[in-house]
Amino acid sequence: MNNYTDDIETVKIKTFKEFAERVDYSLMDYLRADPESLIDANDHNSREVISGHYVPVTPTPISSPKYVSHSKALFNELGLSNELVKDESFVRLFSGDISATQKPMRPFGWATGYALSIYGTEYFQQCPFGNGNGYGDGRAISIYEGLFKSNRWEMQLKGGGTTPYCRGADGRAVLRSSVREFLAQEYMNSLGVPTTRSLTLFVSQKDTIFRPWYTKNTRFIDPDIFVESPVAITTRVATSFLRVGQLELFARRARINQDKNSLAELDLIVRYLIKRNYSKKISSKFKFHDQIVQLADLYRENIISLVVDWMRVGFCQGNFNSDNCSLAGLTLDYGPFGFCELFDPEFQPWTGGGKHFSFFNQPAAAEMNYLMFLNSLTPLLKNNNEALEKINNIKNGFSKLMQSKLKQMWANKIGLDNYDESLVKELFSLMALSRVDYTKFFRKLSYLPKDIAILNDCFYSPCSEQVKNYWNKWLINWHNQIKKNNKLENISSNMKLFNPKYTWREWLIVDAYEKAEIGDYSLLNEMQVVLSKPYEEQSKEIEEKYDRLKPAKFFNCGGISHYSCSS
Repeated sequence: MNNYTDDIETVKIKTFKEFAERVDYSLMDYLRADPESLIDANDHNSREVISGHYVPVTPTPISSPKYVSHSKALFNELGLSNELVKDESFVRLFSGDISATQKPMRPFGWATGYALSIYGTEYFQQCPFGNGNGYGDGRAISIYEGLFKSNRWEMQLKGGGTTPYCRGADGRAVLRSSVREFLAQEYMNSLGVPTTRSLTLFVSQKDTIFRPWYTKNTRFIDPDIFVESPVAITTRVATSFLRVGQLELFARRARINQDKNSLAELDLIVRYLIKRNYSKKISSKFKFHDQIVQLADLYRENIISLVVDWMRVGFCQGNFNSDNCSLAGLTLDYGPFGFCELFDPEFQPWTGGGKHFSFFNQPAAAEMNYLMFLNSLTPLLKNNNEALEKINNIKNGFSKLMQSKLKQMWANKIGLDNYDESLVKELFSLMALSRVDYTKFFRKLSYLPKDIAILNDCFYSPCSEQVKNYWNKWLINWHNQIKKNNKLENISSNMKLFNPKYTWREWLIVDAYEKAEIGDYSLLNEMQVVLSKPYEEQSKEIEEKYDRLKPAKFFNCGGISHYSCSS
C-alpha cells in the first residue's frame, strides 16, 4: 500500500486522467490470485475456485449506457468534480467497459470467493460443486481501489456481468433493485449508520432481462410473473468489501487440509484485514496473536454498534448471513432489506428470510455471525492457550455488551439518561397494541407530548378509550422520568437528532423506480434530496408527501410489504 496523500485536499479531481492516478491496488498486491485464473481475465464461466483470495475478471459492459444519477455527497467527500459524470472514459468504466482504463490502472477487476453460513450453520447446498468452492461474487466486480484525501476506497460494480462465482446466473441487475440500492446506501449514510456508499447509477438503453416479480397489487407471497426490466449497473463504494464469509472459506479449507496453502491464505487475509481496516488501532509492532485478540475485540464493538444503529432507525437487513456481514462494520448488500413502518418486532420483508433475521432478532443474528468470525480465527491460534482464553472471554461478553448498548439506545430514543426497563417494555407493548408507525411515533415523541392527542397521526388504527388511558398513564410516567434529566428543550432537540423524521417507505420507492424504468428520473432525484436530510424539518409540501402512514392498500402487497431476494 502506498502512502499517497493530497497536497491540496480542496482541489477537485476534474479529469479521468487525474482519477486514474489515484489508483492503488492494495488487495490485488497483498493477497493471492487464483492460480488457475485466466491470463486475459475473461473468466466468466461458473467454475470451481479452489485456491487464492480473488479471481482477476473483466466486467461485461452494458449497451448504450445512460446516466441516471450519482451521489453528489460522495463525490464531494472523495474530492471528485461533478463534471466527471460527463467524461466519456468515466461513463464507460462505471457502465462496465474496463477498456476505458488508463495507466496506472489495470485493465481488469476482481471477484472474491466466500463461504456461507446462516445463523451459525455452515451451508454448502448453494454451491454447485457441493463443497463451497463456487460461492462468491457472482455479479459484483471490483474495478478500482484508490486513495482520496488520504482515505482508501474500493469501487465495485453491482450487475457487472458473470464471474466464476455466478453459479449459472446472468451476472446482471435490473434497474428496480439498482435504484433501491443506490438510494438506500446514501440514505443510511445520511442517518449516520455505517454503510457501503453509492457512486453512480447507469442504465442500458438496449439491454433487458427477465426477472420474477409481482403483479401489481397482488397479495401473493412469492413472485407470480416474469417481468422484462432494463439492465443497470450501480457502483458501490466502501473502505473494503471484506466479509465474515471470506474468513470462513479459508478457515474451512484449513480445517480439512484442502491444500497446503489453506492455512497460509487464512493467515494472509487476516493480516490484510488488520492492515486494511484496523491499522489505526492495532499496532503492527504487536505479535500476530495479540493483533488477532485485538481484532476480535474491535470487531465485536463494530458489529454491535452497527446492529444497534439498525434498530434505532428501523432497518431490517432481512438476510444477515455471514456472507452479507462486513468485516469493516458496514451495512453491506442491500438486497431483501426493509424499514419497519407499522411497528412489529417480527418485521421481515424478505419472503425467504424467516424470523431468525427479523427486526428484533438482528442482535442474535449478529452474535451468530460473530461466532463464525471467531471460529475462523482460531486455526491461527492453535496451541496458544493464552490467546484462545482471551478470545473466549471476548466471545462470552458479546451478549452483555449488545444488551448494554441496546438499552442505552432505547433510553436515548425516549430522552432518558439511563435505561428504564419497565418503562421501555410497557412502551413496546403499547406500540404493538396501538399499531404505531415506528419512525413517526418516535419523532412525535421528540416533541415531549403530555397527551395522546398529539400522537394520533402515528396510529394505523383508532385507539379505544381504554388504550388512550394506557397511553396517557405511560406519558405521565415518562415525563416524571425525563424531568430528572436536563432541561426539557435540550432533551427534545437531542431526541430529534436521534429519531429521524423521514424514513424509507417502500411504497414511495416503487413510484421512483417505476418512473425510472420509463426514463423519468425526477422522483428518484427528489427522493435523493429528501432522504439526504432525514433529521431536518423540510417544506410543508415535502412533509405532506413523504411523512405519511403507509396506505392500507399496500399492506400485504407483494413487492411492497414483502418481496423475494434482490434481482
